Amino acid sequence: MVHDAAMLHDFYSHFAGKTDSARKHLRRPMTLSEKILYAHLYDAALAEDYRRGEDYVSFRPDRVAMQDATAQMALLQFMNTGKKQTAVPATVHCDHLIRADRGAREDTEAAILANREVYDFLKVAAGKYGIGFWKPGAGIIHQVVLENYAFPGGMMIGTDSHTPNAGGLGMLAVGVGGADAVDVMNGMEWELKMPRLIGVRLTGKLNGWTSAKDVILKLAGMLTVKGATNSVIEYFGEGAASLSATGKATVCNMGAEVGATSSVFPFDENMAAYLRATGRAEIAQRAEEILPYLQADPEAAETPELYYDRVIHIDLSALEPYINGPFTPDAATPLSAFAAKVLENGYPRRVEAGLIGSCTNSSYQDLSRAASVARQAKENGIAPAAQLIINPGSEQIRCTAERDGLADDFRNAGAVIMANACGPCIGQWKRHIDDHARPNSIVTSFNRNFAGRADGNPNTFAFVASPEVTVALTIAGDLCFNPLAGTLKTEDGREVKLREPQGTDFPPQGFRVEDNGYLPPHGNDREEIYIDPASQRLQRLKPFPPASADHLRRMPLLIKTAGKCTTDHISAAGSWLRFRGHLDNISDNLLMGAVNAFNGKTNSVLYPPEKTFEPVSTVARKYRAEGISSVVVAEENYGEGSSREHAAMEPRFLNVKVILAKSFARIHETNLKKQGMLALTFRDKADYDRIREDDLITVDGTERFRPQEPLTVTLHHADGTEETFPVNHSYNELQTEWYRAGSAINHIRS
Repeated sequence: MVHDAAMLHDFYSHFAGKTDSARKHLRRPMTLSEKILYAHLYDAALAEDYRRGEDYVSFRPDRVAMQDATAQMALLQFMNTGKKQTAVPATVHCDHLIRADRGAREDTEAAILANREVYDFLKVAAGKYGIGFWKPGAGIIHQVVLENYAFPGGMMIGTDSHTPNAGGLGMLAVGVGGADAVDVMNGMEWELKMPRLIGVRLTGKLNGWTSAKDVILKLAGMLTVKGATNSVIEYFGEGAASLSATGKATVCNMGAEVGATSSVFPFDENMAAYLRATGRAEIAQRAEEILPYLQADPEAAETPELYYDRVIHIDLSALEPYINGPFTPDAATPLSAFAAKVLENGYPRRVEAGLIGSCTNSSYQDLSRAASVARQAKENGIAPAAQLIINPGSEQIRCTAERDGLADDFRNAGAVIMANACGPCIGQWKRHIDDHARPNSIVTSFNRNFAGRADGNPNTFAFVASPEVTVALTIAGDLCFNPLAGTLKTEDGREVKLREPQGTDFPPQGFRVEDNGYLPPHGNDREEIYIDPASQRLQRLKPFPPASADHLRRMPLLIKTAGKCTTDHISAAGSWLRFRGHLDNISDNLLMGAVNAFNGKTNSVLYPPEKTFEPVSTVARKYRAEGISSVVVAEENYGEGSSREHAAMEPRFLNVKVILAKSFARIHETNLKKQGMLALTFRDKADYDRIREDDLITVDGTERFRPQEPLTVTLHHADGTEETFPVNHSYNELQTEWYRAGSAINHIRS
């Protein structure tokens, strides 16, 4: 099934011409990323040789994708614009609200019952505004997009940080907040800082236990969680062409873990084969007709140092499996060195659960390779030592895996097949364990492993590996087991070495699905969207007030966070997902996971008037009730992780006016700007240390708020002394207008 055929026909009819025009303007060869970016300029007449990492540029994406947790707030904002239909093709995918507990059928039925109000709202709103709707159980957003919507050379935005998964089919896909999606669905320009380019040359070919997942696990260790901020990672070389389309998608998916704006591979035969296998032969043919335009120009591939801001080389033939973690996805360790790391650091050695799936590794190829390892346990009489949980990527993957016996291979290894949903990866795991606070270790094929993310237990040591390595360690029940060298004991006492994983890119009999779970939009813009004023799940949005310099004087410090502060720390997922459509209710989790720099505790901050320590949201609500603004101070890469704009909307709702950090993650900084917040950075990072627990803080200079003009912060200490220092911002002219209006939506409406 080909969706949006008219848009695709128009796209491929004009892409080559747009690229040729841009190349003439630039007067130099182009990388693939540049071709896609320049072909999607909002106004081609404004094309220039934009400065990477500096200039803001307006683009016209081809489509929008939203998952159910973020779609609620995106559609609530879209309702406030007064538009009748989305201006570009868009979809909603119900994948985040299904909790992994007993199994696929029971959990999906329970989710439909528990979330009926939210699902009905999303379905009605999607139908009204011309948006495609994927029902609960249809699959994980990024796998469904790869199977149905991603196309070579296209540009997409999605309200999920792992939207770059579509780069596996040569699409430049970017994770954003809901307000950005609203801009694009309104037909307005979508603004992005022209990204820097990191070129990754892949040579050789994967072999043995090594998989595409190990490419990005290794790269995460090289770049760190912020090393690709405001950059696109573009892969090229004969090694890139050797990877399957779903393997490429895995690599692009986890680019979010190093802060990349997006990641992309050039179009090749493996992509064409995937398009044909998923019923999109005509797209493959159109892409093949303009093949040179869907790859970097030869000069860029031959002398990449002249065209990319940084070049990295990875030899796939020499690459070994990696395991990353715990607590951060960039803690990369080769499998051969991992046992020593476990023993040296005293990590809980026993593996208590292995989890396969998530948007990162839930394709047929992933499951077939992992199943080949699980199958060996049954064949050799090896009793798996730990719990195994499987989340297929889509109903098409699940249905095909059932027919081909892969699901039974997992069940024979003691696995539970959960719903086609995010499940434990997004914290939707009802874990059955004796003590929900004790230290323990799990291994997953997911993308993130922040403290408490999977099961809510901050003492769960989560390690990220490929599906096949995850299954091997789960069978062994031992973090120190190396399947390349070690052996396992059978029930009759024999020592057995696991064979190398075997799998196929595509099912030999083709994909199979009975009901893929898709509902096309009916386009009835007269249909009413009813939201019960007493609902605890949904709440209509009220506009935020416009900015006022008076609100920025003598603001109390709400919290000074220490160390890593991700969107999980700012707005927890898990059980809080049920409030994603109710801004007031979900604001009760504001910064509850952040560590207070002054006492080392979470969700415990000083309320000076009463000299008490209370939850962050409680103190913020007290200030708001008194009409007092407040400030959050943070360290590096504040807002790392998810695209969830709730992490920006909650402080805005509770009257936090300023986030002052050493640095920001890209998506979160944009989300703050969209909601009318001041996102400021220390000019001198040492000034972070000047801020005291009971300070009052003034920000001066917003009356003349201009791009690249610093503002001034004054600290009013409780002892009567004061300190002043400059702070930076990255607002352009349009973004300053968002700030003055109170939010980007206010600016649109005005």
